[in-house]
Amino acid sequence: MSILENIKMNQAAVHLLAEWDPFHLGPDHYDTETADVVAALQGIDDPSTLAKVIQETYEHSFEQWIPFEECVAISYKLIAIKFAAKCII
Repeated sequence: MSILENIKMNQAAVHLLAEWDPFHLGPDHYDTETADVVAALQGIDDPSTLAKVIQETYEHSFEQWIPFEECVAISYKLIAIKFAAKCII
């Protein structure tokens, strides 16, 4: 993935995660978790694996559990962004 593709993917992933707002706290409360998930996205192509990372990351920070199905749903969207970014240029 080129640098430009990676930048576009990261921007789109950050935007999607901000909109997701799993605990309804507002988009400005997830900067650390967003950074961790976007970093994980770089090396993960499997939605279930990414979903587990998402679930563990948010649970660790907020001590609240997110149903795995919700994490899978957002992971599919993130992986779609990743593969779409490869097709932009």
